[in-house]
Amino acid sequence: MSTPTGDGSTGTTARPERGHGLYGSRPGEDLLRSGAAELAGTFVLVLAGTAAAVAAALSDPPVYDLLAIVLAFGLALTALVAALGHVSGCHLNPAVTLGLAATGRFPWRAVPAYLVAQLAGGVLAALAVWAAHSGTGPDVVAPSTTVPADGVSDGRAFFVEALITFVLVLVVISVATDERVHAAVAPVAVGAALAVCVVVGAPVTGGAVNPARALGPAVVSGQFDSLWLYLLAPVVGGVLAAVVYARLLAPAEAPSPEGGS
Repeated sequence: MSTPTGDGSTGTTARPERGHGLYGSRPGEDLLRSGAAELAGTFVLVLAGTAAAVAAALSDPPVYDLLAIVLAFGLALTALVAALGHVSGCHLNPAVTLGLAATGRFPWRAVPAYLVAQLAGGVLAALAVWAAHSGTGPDVVAPSTTVPADGVSDGRAFFVEALITFVLVLVVISVATDERVHAAVAPVAVGAALAVCVVVGAPVTGGAVNPARALGPAVVSGQFDSLWLYLLAPVVGGVLAAVVYARLLAPAEAPSPEGGS
């Protein structure tokens, strides 16, 4: 589209250059702003699910159930991707950041800033939930901690957390980096993927899918049982998903219309 320029001539309307990070972001640029977005986004994401889980456990009769917790996580991520995706890539999860870095889609020099922001956001969210329940001790956050269900070994829990994070990160990278996917689809797809992952994992592991989500309530409540697997398993699943997409799916061409050349 042509528009008049300042000197009276006709020029082309300038549009902001789209980056090559998630959701058109520019990875590694302006780490202060990106870090702030990651901290704020992770705070809101963990706050939504943690507050719903604590409310479900404390209210009698229960105000919320598992469906409400699932919706809290899924809807929060949907909104955050739409709001912050262009700023920082809206990783909000160390598994996403490390998966992208391992496959060359995110600069390693920016990884520490993102991880610190994400983990800090998770802890601050858990502190906010504690503060919301005035007059109670920090163990009020305990119902939102993720631990293996009764009878579930650490090994099985590790597998489930790695598996569901694999699914989430595969969807994130697929819809957020491939230009063949319409931008409007990304927030809904990513939010839905997180909701599905929590549904699958909740009965077995609590469905953390995110080291920052697991760390925050654990630090505030002082419950560190099996925390190591919630920090490591999602990273394993996320890196594997990124490698699978980079090696097997990213090079694929979109199907040609029937009868086309």
